[in-house]
Formats: sequence, structure tokens, C-alpha cells
Amino acid sequence: MRKDRANSSDWSALIPVLPGEGPRRVALYAELRRLIETRQLAPGAKLPPTRALATRLGVARGAVVAAFEQLVAEGFAEARVGAGTFVATAVPSLAPEPARPARPRRREVEALPGRLGTAAPDSRTLALFGRLLQRQLARPVPSCFHYGDPQGEPELRAAIADYLRAARGVRLHADQVVVTHGAQHAIDLVARGVLAPGDEVWIEDPGYGSAVACLRGAGLSLVPVAVDAEGLDPAAGIARAPRARAAYVTPSHQFPMGVVLSMRRRLALLAWAREAGAWILEDDYDSEFRYNGPPLASLQGMDGGGRVVYVGTFSKALFPGLRIGYAVLPEPLIEPVLALRDRGDRYPSPLLQGALAAFLREGHFAAHLRRARARARAARDALVAGLAAGGLAVRPPDQGLHLVLDLVDGLDEADAVARAAQAGLSARALSGLHLARPVRRGLVVGFSGFAPQALEEAARRFGEAARRPS
Repeated sequence: MRKDRANSSDWSALIPVLPGEGPRRVALYAELRRLIETRQLAPGAKLPPTRALATRLGVARGAVVAAFEQLVAEGFAEARVGAGTFVATAVPSLAPEPARPARPRRREVEALPGRLGTAAPDSRTLALFGRLLQRQLARPVPSCFHYGDPQGEPELRAAIADYLRAARGVRLHADQVVVTHGAQHAIDLVARGVLAPGDEVWIEDPGYGSAVACLRGAGLSLVPVAVDAEGLDPAAGIARAPRARAAYVTPSHQFPMGVVLSMRRRLALLAWAREAGAWILEDDYDSEFRYNGPPLASLQGMDGGGRVVYVGTFSKALFPGLRIGYAVLPEPLIEPVLALRDRGDRYPSPLLQGALAAFLREGHFAAHLRRARARARAARDALVAGLAAGGLAVRPPDQGLHLVLDLVDGLDEADAVARAAQAGLSARALSGLHLARPVRRGLVVGFSGFAPQALEEAARRFGEAARRPS
């Protein structure tokens, strides 16, 4: 039956109306090939004259000729002189594709005020950066036209080194800087390029969930070390895993609790790393946002033994879509990290690097940070004011882009998250950031990237909702 239909003069009815977009030749070729492979056009069946098929489908004859020629070239059809074009006698046979279930299109959900990891657009910065990108395109560097240095462009590495020496007290030279696609990428490169699966790593508890996922993904054995008012306690880490190969810390502003690693614990952590031959991963994710006094000195700047990997990013200070971060590596780690980088994504975009280097070198970054801090402070104050208006007391953090909110007595954490969402405020459960028990319960709320009025109103509504009886 199928062969009779395929050989009949009306077999072209098998071809539905071709898609309205794209080249006719491509659409016709794809449809004919599908019919041949699924045996709806039988081996040896004669194809109709190109003029007749073009008329039947309402396409140019040239498109039909081109489609036939491609089928012949690929062996799906045979052209016989004086006889016409036929389906080849030997072609792969494919079962008809099963109908695909309709998949709902993912909607871009607008972020609620309070969502972590959100940056505020700065029209002045975006305009400046656009001009700098245009300058790079007008006079592109040679590395745009070949595979560049996996370590990053020398110009940007030098600019980052100058900034970190002046602003964070990091002890480095530009050859220690590796440009990455953000802090997460830097952590992953060190975890997989320096450490081995099964190695024990101390990690703050509670801590940064993305770092936990990254280190676990590298096959490392995570050892939770509780955080208190002085930060991570090295003595507790030694008691649990004295032979750990590394420690991941956020010493200048611990995530999520916001505490600063005390001086005595900094010294103890550095001493342990020197004696154990271990590495310290210092994630300095939001040091630019300190509201009372200058940024705190880095742990790396105190390290005289070359045991600290310093990790930073421009995602918080500028915007996450820039996708540029960096790692400052001790000398022994440079080659293994670069070897891994070269096997993966090869090297970062020289266009973006050039524009960012100019942004740093010409003083635009310092001016941007002044505006960004002012916006973040205003957002923080609005969030705190809204919570207070709703009957919830919270101390404004001196640094960072989020705060931790204790729960109202008797309110379940999951219920608090749900009430926050209903009030239009995004909040994250603090317990979910713990790796071991006991856990502290509360909410983590961000304030970067949102209008102060929106934050204040949402926080007030949540405060009122949180105090209602369950």
C-alpha cells in the first residue's frame, strides 16, 4: 500500500506545506529525506518532475532542483539519464520520530526584591563600557584573531594586580593573576587542577552553597567547620581533619553570617596551612561593599608562606553578565591550573578583557564603586526600615549585600519563606546553607539591585505577615 502510494503520481501529497521561514531548498530537502528514511517514499520510487513538484508546492523550480541534487550527492536518490530521479535502492531505514510531548516554555520570572546575586544597572557605567568595547572593536588586539593566553590578557592582569595591591593589600605580581569567568570558575579550576578526588577540605558551616557544589563536584571530601562570632575555628578543623589538603573561607565577610575572621584565627589558619602543606581558598566576594571605613585587609596579604589562593569577581561590583573574575595563585599552582584551563574553555574574551582593563586603568571603576556603594547603602537602609515598620528588628550590616534575619518566635522557617514570597520579598532559608547539625534557622535577604521603595514596602508587608499567628 505504501509503495503503491509512493509510486503514484500524487505521492507529493505526502509533503505537507513547507515551513514559512527559511530557505525553501533546505526545507524541501529535509522533508524529502525524512520521507525516504522512514520508508514513506519506498526504495526505487520515482520522484516527480521538478517543474511539477514546484508547481504543486508553490516554490521556485530552482529550489526543487537544488534539493534533488543534494539528495543525489548524499546517496538518498539516484539520477538516471533520460528516466528521471529515483529514491535510492539502499538507504538507512529510520523509524518515524515519536510525537514529542508539548514542553511548556520557560517564562522569565521577574526577581522579587531581596533576591541574592542581583546587581543594579548603572547607566553611566554601561554607556562608558559600551564606548570602551567599541574602541576595542575599532582597534582589536592581535589575540582576537588566534587562541590567546589561558591566563588572560597581560593588560587586564596588570590592572587587576594594581587594584588589589592598593585596595585589598594583596601581595602579588601580575603573572600570578589568572582571569576567569567568575569566582565559581576560579574555585573549580583550583579544586580540579590542584586537589585530587577524595582530598579533605574544610568548609565554613553554614556556608556558600555554590562553593559546596563546586568542591563536591570535583570529588573532594568536605569537612564542615562551624562558624561562630569569630568565623571559622581552625582548632575545630584540626580536630576533625588534621590532614585536610585545603580550607575554603570567606574571611572578610563570611557568607552568610556576615562575621569577620578574627586576627587570632587568621594567624592560626595560616600557621596550620604552612605546617600541613595545605592551601587556603580565600573567596573575597563582596569586599568592595563596606559602609563604615575602608575595606578590610585580605588574608592573602598576611600570608608569608605562599599558601593562600585569593579569589575575586567583578560580578558583584559591576554586573554578573560581565562574567569576569580572577584568581591570584601561589607560584607552584600556576602551571597546573593553566594546564587545566587550556584543556577546557581555553581563554577568556580579549574584547571584554580589553574594555575592562581600560575601565580600571582610566579610573572609571573607582567612580563606579562610589555610586554602587551609595545605592547599596540606600537599599540596605530601606530594607531595614521596612522590616522595622513591620515590627521586625534587625541590625544593619556594615558590609556586604545581604542580611540575616532571625525568625519571629513560633514561626516555622518554611512558613516564613512562603509568607515572604506572598508579601513580595525574596528570602532564603538559612538552615539550607548548613552542612551539619545543629543548624541555625533564619532568613537570608539580599538588598542589592532593587529600588529602595520596593524593598521597603515588601519588607514592611512581610513583617506584618510574619507576626500573624500561624
